Amino acid sequence: MSYGLLTAGAVFVLFPLYMAVVTSLLTPGEYGHQPPLLWPPHPQWHVYVDAFTSGGMGHYMLNSLIQSSAITFGTVLTSLFAAYAFAYLDFPMKRVLFVVVIATLMVPFEVTVAANFQTISILHSYGTTLGLIFPFLAGSLGIFLLRQAFLQVPKEMRDAAFVDGYGELGFLFRVATPLVRPMLATLTVITFLGAWNQYLWPLLLTANNANIRTVQIGIRALYQSNIQSVGEYLAGTIIGVAPLIIILFVFQKQLIANLHAGAVK
Repeated sequence: MSYGLLTAGAVFVLFPLYMAVVTSLLTPGEYGHQPPLLWPPHPQWHVYVDAFTSGGMGHYMLNSLIQSSAITFGTVLTSLFAAYAFAYLDFPMKRVLFVVVIATLMVPFEVTVAANFQTISILHSYGTTLGLIFPFLAGSLGIFLLRQAFLQVPKEMRDAAFVDGYGELGFLFRVATPLVRPMLATLTVITFLGAWNQYLWPLLLTANNANIRTVQIGIRALYQSNIQSVGEYLAGTIIGVAPLIIILFVFQKQLIANLHAGAVK
């Protein structure tokens, strides 16, 4: 029974993606076929090549890869240091500062757009890759998740590490970080997916510089420039989604392990 429900749920979730692939391969005369075709009789595979080359999706994906990788690296690194400090170190107003960090989780990104835009303008980074990356190099969600993971590591291990000659950084990177690897993998995936799927901020920052457009803005540009070619637009969409599917497939074991770790005390 449970497997049947899971299968039905998977079909329900994946069917729109399947239909997008099928529709992208149809000829223009087959778009309005009734009932809708569930398999392309004459697959137009060239639309994927056109979207990747002449449509610019290859360039947009490279931009997104650079942006998302930099944001992910910066967020994970800053979250590691901040979470370690909140979990193990003692300093003035520690609890107050942690509450402030957690409170920022409730602030929508749209509220901070104006302030971020002004900051980027002051730094003369408008219309640059640095401008796309800089506001997202730290995140309160990552700090919270890793702090909770670090709190599960016994403090006695930290004391033992100090006896063995490790300092704070030695204990962080050689002992604590490997122990919270499932949570670290989860944070990496969440951050990368969020960076890859950004729309509003890249839309503002790339308005005057098409060379740094990311995938999401590239898909919008592809639709506007090929409004009559539904197949090429959908092909670009599938190309933009493909890396996310690959990442979820590669990290599925770590994600599942983290879910189990959170469910079992």
